[in-house]
Order: sequence, then structure tokens, then C-alpha cells
Amino acid sequence: RCQRWVENCRRADLEDKTPDQLNKHYRLCAKHFETSMICRSSPYRTVLRDNAVPTIFDLTSHLNNPHSRHRKRIKELKSRYRDTVFLHFVVDEAFEREQATQELNESNEQNTVSEEGGEEVEEEIVPLTLEERENKDYLKSLFEILILMGKQNIPLDGHNVDELPEGIFTSDNFQALLEYRINAGDEVLRKRFEMTAVNLEYCSKTQQKQMLEICESCVREETLREVRDSHFFSIVTDEVVDIAGEEHLPVLVRFVDDSHNLREEFIGFLPYEADPEILAVKFHTTITEKWGLNMEYCRGQAYIVSSGFASKMKVVATRLLEKYPQAVYTLCSSCALNIWLAKSVPVVGVSVALGTIEEVYCLFNQSPQLLEELDNTISVLFQNNKEKGNELKKICRSQWTGRHDTFEVLVDLMQALVLCLDAVSSDSSIRWNNFIAGRAFVLSAALTDFDFIVTIVILKNVLSFTRAFGKNLQGQTSDVFFAASSLTAVLHSLNEVMENIEVYHEFWFEEATNLAVKLDVQIKLPGKLRRAQQGNLDSDVTSENYYKDILSVPTVEHIIQELKDIFSEQHLKALKCLSLVPSVMGQLKFNTSEEHHAYMYKNDLPNPDTLSAELHCWRIKWKHRGKDIELPATIYEALHLPDIKYFPNVYALLKVLCILPVMKVENEKYEIGRKRLKAYLKNTLTEQRSSNLALLNINFDIKHDLDLMVDTYIKLYP
Repeated sequence: RCQRWVENCRRADLEDKTPDQLNKHYRLCAKHFETSMICRSSPYRTVLRDNAVPTIFDLTSHLNNPHSRHRKRIKELKSRYRDTVFLHFVVDEAFEREQATQELNESNEQNTVSEEGGEEVEEEIVPLTLEERENKDYLKSLFEILILMGKQNIPLDGHNVDELPEGIFTSDNFQALLEYRINAGDEVLRKRFEMTAVNLEYCSKTQQKQMLEICESCVREETLREVRDSHFFSIVTDEVVDIAGEEHLPVLVRFVDDSHNLREEFIGFLPYEADPEILAVKFHTTITEKWGLNMEYCRGQAYIVSSGFASKMKVVATRLLEKYPQAVYTLCSSCALNIWLAKSVPVVGVSVALGTIEEVYCLFNQSPQLLEELDNTISVLFQNNKEKGNELKKICRSQWTGRHDTFEVLVDLMQALVLCLDAVSSDSSIRWNNFIAGRAFVLSAALTDFDFIVTIVILKNVLSFTRAFGKNLQGQTSDVFFAASSLTAVLHSLNEVMENIEVYHEFWFEEATNLAVKLDVQIKLPGKLRRAQQGNLDSDVTSENYYKDILSVPTVEHIIQELKDIFSEQHLKALKCLSLVPSVMGQLKFNTSEEHHAYMYKNDLPNPDTLSAELHCWRIKWKHRGKDIELPATIYEALHLPDIKYFPNVYALLKVLCILPVMKVENEKYEIGRKRLKAYLKNTLTEQRSSNLALLNINFDIKHDLDLMVDTYIKLYP
């Protein structure tokens, strides 16, 4: 396409330039494109369509121009003008900036080449009037305050109106910071507001919202610019969260940056829709049109969801796969396979049980005294097996609800949890406050419900077949590679369970019955079923048969199907390409055949015709390495090899494999997007959360251009 641009522009002098040089150093004016080729999907961005080619040229105007022998010159624009329409071909090389009112020294100017033959035109930056300059300075002060509030996680609103006596006026946080800045000597703000009434808002809620949207867009654009430079990326969403009373999906993006580091960055919230088809459309529209990412370069998608949302996000994944077959649907490395599978089971009892488990974890996690009480209870119960007791105590102080063996741990802890919660809820002293005592009473009742006990025991047993497989998926690169080969065995085992479900369920139900007896829980059908059977004398449904039909069978069937969906043929081929990593090659005695599996990424390679020869050289390089040279064990290590540049196809393949959501981020400092998101949600009250401020807070270290924000605001709201 670069070549077609150059040909259409009649620029023979640029024909020897590489696409990278053209893309980096030259720009083409928007006037040379048909309007149908320009996508103005957002007030902040003007994007060319992927197939855009310049077709509008006036190649005769220079004949009537007496100055056609001169080449066009253009002064460097300040950074605040970088997003305006480019003027013809401009060489984007750096040179010294000087004040707008001074002439640039001739030696520091860069000539620009006009594709129209070039009349001499020196672009002048029109000096601002005093009023315009003051207005820009005023807006800049407002943006600085908003950015400060975002970075420091200060909510816009101050006191709730209901908290104040009638007739009393108080400033919100934004206005209070404005006043503080005025009192600290900001003359621009002081001059602006010195005649304003005391009880008048300095900046309306509408204006604050408009400015916040611009802040959010500009900060997000810094990350998205790096993503576009990297070309390939993957999309990951986290669990649905409540933002000021509305459900939102946090969206993160994975890509390899210029320093060859895999990064996972938070890029914003997407309003959640109950209808999965509408959600799929809005999800696609937001990413492509509002945020300007080209989904043709998306190579992976993963969705971490709360229980009950899995089926809807699967619809989103399916719709995206229909449009973009290369966007492989995968598991996310930050979520254990067994937890992901359990959350996706479409059985109400499983969703309820998972919610109860999370509530139990949160209650103990927020109270060190409760954890100490649980430790004491474990010590008493495991007097004869102190090693097991100490192990459980250590687990209780970790994120045990996200482990591969969560349900095994829970079954081992059940008696200790129930005894501890009973002791807390029945304690008549003032040791526990009413909230903790009340929650302990409710959760104890939930844990001793037979429906809950059967559910966790069946989940424990069914998911035991996928535990080792899931653990390997979160292991080293070689573990992930060999895990892909073990999927067939896992599915075979689960299919064998399905064929003999009566026998397996009998054992599972017996285990649940024994646990219920230990906890002194009555074995019975759920209350709603008993009430429905009161008028039906012929009903002979037993507890064992009921739970087989309502729980065991659908759970096993769903997990088999989910494994087939998530580990599609395309996904498994991608994982097989991990044999490119030298340590995996070594374990396979350098007898590998990546060509067959790498064919799916043929269009992503810089030189696909030389792939076979290059892979041969890559194998020989490591097979005949020096004795003191260790084989790189991860994609991260391979990407940072000094001579990786001599293997462009291998580098491209590793880069694409690296961004698959199933691959873990090797360097933790590049996974901060998710950690900061969790911290923001934990530290911010639901009603004080803001999708705009959240992005500023989570990406507080991203550079921001105040001049660009001000100019964008003036353009949008003149």
C-alpha cells in the first residue's frame, strides 16, 4: 500500500524508501483522500480505513504559480498541534524549538517535500490574542486539577447534600481545589473568578464531564499508540465491576513494546449489556471505532468473568471469531483453569456456592482476629496431623479462592470454618462487633446447607481431572507446550466419567454424605423441591438421583464441551509453536517441526518464503551452541537475545505467541495494569468510582500533554 501511495503521488524520489521509513518520516494531507476513505468515528480521532489510497491530486496548479521552483517549508508545530491535519509530505525529524513569536534559525529548519511540485509557502503560526492566551491558561489550570484528582484518586464530589444542614453550601472537591489554587497565587484563576459569586460553581458538572472525557481519551491514546506501533495485540476483560451503580467491563490489552517486553495495560471500562448480542456489537464498536484499534491485528481474546456472566461473554468471543478468525479464544493466565471452569458451569447451585465461598474468604481476609481464631480452631482439629494443620493455616492467609485445588482445600477446611463461625456468632462477649457476628451466623448457615456441601464435593471430584492440566498451563513455557499434548488424555478421562456417571456419582454423593454427618447436617432435598412435591404422592425422587441429574451430569457435560471450545484446533496449533523456544527444542532433542503449526501465522511473517530455512538455522544455532551457553527457557528470554534480529520470522512468531492471553507475563513489573485496577476497586467506594478518573489513576505514570487536551477541548466545545 505504501508503494501505491508513492506511485499515485508521482514521487519517484521516494520509491527507494522502505515502508518503515515512509511510515515514520512522511505524512500525507487528508485532502488527497475520498471522504469515504476517512473514518471520523470519534471527536478525538480521525482514522483512515485499512484500504485507503490517495486519489485526489491537482497536478497542474504549479504551472500557473511563479514560485513553483521553490520547495515548501514548514515550521515545526508544537506538540499540541500534532493531532491536527498534516500538510502534505512532512519530514518528521526533530529540531530545536523556539518561541512561537520568533523566527526559526535557517540552519535548524527541515525542508518538506510537496507532492504537487511545491510552491514556496512558509506556514505561520498565528499568534494568539491576549484573550485566547488567557483562556488557554485557564483551561490548562482546570485540566491540571482534574489530572491531579485522578492520579490521587480524589472523587469529584465532596460532602453529600443530605449530610448538610439546610441552607449550608459547601464546595465539592474540584471547586475546593480550585479555591486552594487561587489562594496559593494562581493569578489566571484569580482573575477569572474574582468577580464570581461565592456560591456559584466555578466549573459546571457538564464541563467537568467533558474535560474528563478528553483527559481519559488523551491518556488512553498514549497506550494505544504503542499498541498500534506493535501491530499485534490481544484483548482481555476482567470481572464485571460496579461503577457508580452501573455494571462495567474492565478492558486490558496485551502487546509487545519496542523494548521487546510483554505488557498488559488497562485501557478503559465498557458499559455492560444484559443482552449478549448487543454487548458483542458495542464491544466491537468501542474497540475499533472509539479506541481506533484494528481488530485484524488481534491475535487473542480472553474473558475473566464472575459466575453467571460466562455464557454472555462466550457469545462476544464467538461473534469476534466469526469476523476475525485469528483472534484465538483462550484462557487467561491470571485465572486458574479450574476456577474459570467452575464459574462457567450453567447451574444455579454452583453460582450460589461460588458466591458463598467468596464471602467467606472476604470475611476472614478483612479481620486478622478472625484469622487467628480460625488458626486456633485448625490447631485443635489437626492435633494429630500438625503438618497438615500448618499447611492449611498458611493457605488461609493466601488467595486460596483462586487456586487450582480450591475445592480440595475448602473440603479440608469445612469443619474448621463452621466451628469457627459458630463460635464467633454465639460469643456473648464484646470481642466481635455486630457486623462480624451477624455475617458469621449467616455464612455458617450457608456452609451447613446440604445443597452447598454436595456442590463443592462434586466440583472437587470433577475438577480433579483438570487440576494438573490447568496447573501446567500456568507453569513454565515447556509445561504449557506439553500440556497442549495432554488435553486428549484429559478429555478421554472425563468422557469415561460421563459414560459411567452413575458409578462415579454414587461415590461422590457418599463423600458428601459423610462430610454432612461430620458437620451434623441433615441429608435432604432442597426446600423448594420438597415444597413442590407436597401434593405429589407418587414422587419417589431420592437425594442421590436428584443431585445426579441436576448437578453431576450437567457439570461433567459442560466441562467437556468448555475444554473443547477453549482449546480449539487453532489454539492448540499456536501452543505447539512454543517448540520455537530453545529450552523446549532441547527437551525434544531438537527434532521439531514448527513449520506445519506456524502456517496459521503465515501472513504475520515479514518473509514467509524463507521460514523453513530460517527455522533450520534457528535449530542449528541452539543444537551446536557452546557448552557454557544456556538455552533460553521462556519467550521473554528469547525475544531479548542480541541476535534475534537475524531471525525476523522467528521473532515475529515469538511476538505473536507471547501476546496470547494464556501465556503468563514473565516480568511482573509489566503486569501492573491488572494490579492497579484491583487496587483502585479495593480502595474506592462504589458510589465514588468514575470510569474517567479510574483510567487516570491506574495509568498515573503515563505522560500527558496538557496543550493537546486544551486544544482538543477548544475544538470540541468552542
